[in-house]
Amino acid sequence: MNLKFQVLIFSLIFFLGLPKLKAQTQDLDTMSTWKMLGYDGASAFGGLKHAYSRPFHWEKDDFITAGAIILGTGALYAFDEESSDWFRNQEEDVPGIFKETGYYLGKPLYNYSINGGVYLIGLFTKNEKWRKTGVLLISSATTVGLIQSVSKTFVGRARPIADVGKGNFKPFSKEAAYHSFPSGHTILAFTTFYAIGKQFKNPWAKGGFYTLGLLSPVTRLWSGAHWLTDVALSVAVSVVVVDSIDKYLNKERYPGIMSRDKISWRLQVGPGTIGLRGTF
Repeated sequence: MNLKFQVLIFSLIFFLGLPKLKAQTQDLDTMSTWKMLGYDGASAFGGLKHAYSRPFHWEKDDFITAGAIILGTGALYAFDEESSDWFRNQEEDVPGIFKETGYYLGKPLYNYSINGGVYLIGLFTKNEKWRKTGVLLISSATTVGLIQSVSKTFVGRARPIADVGKGNFKPFSKEAAYHSFPSGHTILAFTTFYAIGKQFKNPWAKGGFYTLGLLSPVTRLWSGAHWLTDVALSVAVSVVVVDSIDKYLNKERYPGIMSRDKISWRLQVGPGTIGLRGTF
């Protein structure tokens, strides 16, 4: 079985096997380690369920955001082949350390190691800030991991290195060359560093983590593993999922306290420019 599926299945079994605990208003740091683990597991699974159920509760602004993402992705599709040629031509001049770092940050094993490491630090030091961040990371990574695993098989889009064009699809193909859409490396790496960046108020710290999260998407473009639309939509999905789960966790773990760390996303269109703009 593919390592990616093993990790995701293990995570789901772990979440489902934990007792469901209600949000508690008491100081979470006073719990025993086992109770913390049970509470956090139920909290993480609740975040996963919340993310999947949100489309059924969308309001006008949510549909506008979804429409903007679809419109932006459609506009980028026109430049997929030209942009892929440009990125692939840059690969020889890129230092190996950047390519290797970007590649491994998006690998499930290494990505989940980072997420799990953050949570375990919080668990054993009884630091609620680290624990909540770890729960956000694990819940978000599991959510987007399942989305991308199912989607790339269902869509079956050819990768640039297959040299058959951007519009060639083989749904349900087992060939790795037809697992381009969306980008698994992008969606995992950006989800992790976007979630971590949200924990900082300093815009430079945020920007640093967001930039690190974009390294994996760029390496996939350099290597010809994905089209620009693959990574762009993956980044958008990461943002939507992390924001949704983060809002849920803030409400569930800290009743009455809403997170002030919000990013306003808008579709920006201008001369030679189209994309999503985030203001924080």
